[in-house]
Amino acid sequence: MNIDTIVNEQFHGKTFRELADAPLSALRGIGEQQAAALGTAFGVKTIGEFADLDLIRYVVAIAALSGCEGLSSKEKAEETLLDDAVEMTFPASDPISVDAGITRIEVAPDMVDAGHDHQHAQSIEEKSRIRECPVEEKR
Repeated sequence: MNIDTIVNEQFHGKTFRELADAPLSALRGIGEQQAAALGTAFGVKTIGEFADLDLIRYVVAIAALSGCEGLSSKEKAEETLLDDAVEMTFPASDPISVDAGITRIEVAPDMVDAGHDHQHAQSIEEKSRIRECPVEEKR
């Protein structure tokens, strides 16, 4: 950012140290009356004194951290309820592949007792055991 865009013309080309010591009226958009009002309200005369106010630091910190904040407890609860509703509607243990030509399922798939055989784990294990035939080593 070009600092000259936020300070009045007579302060163009000044260093940051010089600008910190400059009166509040050095900032573009703050006239002598506003600078006097800020000085009366907060007891400051320079840009640096204004920036050192705890109030200004708090305001800047709140604004900066507001973009990093996680979900509120209400938002977390709503998201959890939504996740649970989606899981109950479309259980992850029974995924369905979707084809653009399918408009409905005419025959229900075979149901497996998920408590005993999660995602057909037993049948998969049996197939993998069959494939793992021991091979005799030739000497």
